[in-house]
Amino acid sequence: MRILVTGAAGFIGHRLTAALRRAGHRVTALDALRGDPGTLEVRRRRLGRLGGHVVDLARDPLDPWLNGIDAVAHLAGATGVRSSFGTGWATAVRDNVTATGRLAEAAAGRARLVLASSSSVYGTVASGLVGEDAPQQPHSPYGASKVAAEAAVQAYRHSRGLEAVILRYFTVYGPGQRPDMAIARFLAAAGAGRPLEVYGDGSQTRAYTYVDDVVAATTAALTRPGIDGGVCNVAGTEAVTVAEVAALIAETLRYPLEIVARAPAEGDVARTAADLSRAAQVLGWTPRVGLAEGIAAQAAAAGLTGVRAPAVGQ
Repeated sequence: MRILVTGAAGFIGHRLTAALRRAGHRVTALDALRGDPGTLEVRRRRLGRLGGHVVDLARDPLDPWLNGIDAVAHLAGATGVRSSFGTGWATAVRDNVTATGRLAEAAAGRARLVLASSSSVYGTVASGLVGEDAPQQPHSPYGASKVAAEAAVQAYRHSRGLEAVILRYFTVYGPGQRPDMAIARFLAAAGAGRPLEVYGDGSQTRAYTYVDDVVAATTAALTRPGIDGGVCNVAGTEAVTVAEVAALIAETLRYPLEIVARAPAEGDVARTAADLSRAAQVLGWTPRVGLAEGIAAQAAAAGLTGVRAPAVGQ
């Protein structure tokens, strides 16, 4: 297949692009190279290694990039819950809503569009597992922008015949994770001998999802026939608290770590936990990498002493 990957220099995007090429697909890699200045140089190097192109989906012509393309993995967009408040709302609208609408317009009738959405569309899950038909009650502008992006894709499905699949990713982690995310922050602090700073009391529960499991689900969404209109949760099976993750990191590194509580983060939700039955049915996908295994792999990739990387993913 000929596949277009947007956000190809990002955490998930560069691993997806590499995996698709290993599988024999012809992949065009696009990225705006905009956003967090702390990761800009890393993303620039990734895009260069991928032979990718700098394209702003919210502004640049898109039709030329869709010529001959069979499917699009749309991973580009503004990230971060906390940064989406205040002036960040305009950025979220530009990069998550306007860009997605323009891409849906260009892809309609030409290519399947797989949208990387987020568990943030649900808000807090009070109890049990959240299914894809649950109400969308985002707690942040970021979550609201993902709701709008999904709506734009669905509008083009109904009005222009766009073939589309929506994936709602839950707290993705693994080697190369954004440095502002909890596991990456904890490992960086541990490596520097600093306390682990936890927002709130650490009781927040997350369905942590290893990046290569996300790559596998996204690949299925791009290539599996007959799944137009599917909306699927993509999550790990283990919903654990942030405090438990910090303790697991201490156990993985084999030395005690001091944990310091900070003020709760604005827009943070108390609990996420996903029903994965639809992903199994529609995508033929279930997660394979457990949290302990994935954290060990991420710690080893970060070069932390005494940690061996298990054989997970690619």
